[in-house]
Amino acid sequence: MFTPAVHGSSLGGRASHLRQQALERAGDPAAGLELGSLAPESFPLPGAGATATLWAALANVAAGDLTVARALEPHLDARAILAEAIAAGYDVPVVADGQTWGVFAAEGPGTRLTAHPIGGITHLVGTKPWCSLAGTLSHALVTAWCDDERRRLYAVDLRTGATRVEPVPWVARGLAAVPSGPVAFDDAEAVPVGEPGWYLERPGFAWGGIGVAAVWFGGACAVAGRLLDQCRRRAPDQVALMHLGAVDAALHVASTTLADAARAVDAGDALGADGARLALRVRRVVAGAVEEVLERVDHALGPGPLALEEEHAARVADLRLYVRQEHAERDAAALGRSVLDAAEGAP
Repeated sequence: MFTPAVHGSSLGGRASHLRQQALERAGDPAAGLELGSLAPESFPLPGAGATATLWAALANVAAGDLTVARALEPHLDARAILAEAIAAGYDVPVVADGQTWGVFAAEGPGTRLTAHPIGGITHLVGTKPWCSLAGTLSHALVTAWCDDERRRLYAVDLRTGATRVEPVPWVARGLAAVPSGPVAFDDAEAVPVGEPGWYLERPGFAWGGIGVAAVWFGGACAVAGRLLDQCRRRAPDQVALMHLGAVDAALHVASTTLADAARAVDAGDALGADGARLALRVRRVVAGAVEEVLERVDHALGPGPLALEEEHAARVADLRLYVRQEHAERDAAALGRSVLDAAEGAP
């Protein structure tokens, strides 16, 4: 297969082990969450000097199975957010052994989660949309409105009975084992994490978004591997070789972009507006590579593998849904605005 490598990583031989561990847990998000504790040395905190290793690890888990990676990535992100909060001097929980965390920060029309301090304890009331695996996790970091204009991050224990996963038809063919429906909060006790606005303003917000792109990259490597296998088993014609070469180039660009971003994060060059712009740029580059890989592998292989091979069909469906976390033209427009703002503010 195409190896999901990120230059500067010290993952080494652990990469193949992570792929195999993810493959053995394929389709099982609860089992996938175990990987973080089984191989903690493979998942360092971002910005601590080994960001390339973290993103290479996420990419290799994704190359094994995207459902596993989809469960593991937000758990690791929650751990990084809490560590960042502790480093900033906030008194917040730590991720304890046996706990599984998610991050619920999306907003949606017609729903609103609000925070109310009562007797020195914060209570969350309302509904939060797009809460992935809420029925499986033990804890979550959740954004809620602390006044009419500002949101704040809170840590919540999902096992108290004060939260309820709302029934919603999850018809997705991709990531079918990772439902992402609404959760109702009925006076759920919560611990504030950071000041209002801190969640979005901290440097790690951008870094976490790049970590998701590393997962997309790993999934694309696995899909591309099916084309490479075909070319090795059967003499390829010129069209197949053209697609194989283009896929290799697209993955190389994605890998190089992730490696450069990891270097910038560890060097302290991805803070504030620079970090936000870098995240938008990296996600756009990687998402474009993913979309090219999906299209070229489809064209090169035809309908057979999609119709008759469970593993390949599942990977393609998972990746198509997952990469839509990048908002396509809207994110490209946001990147353009950031580039223009930076140019107009330059001396």
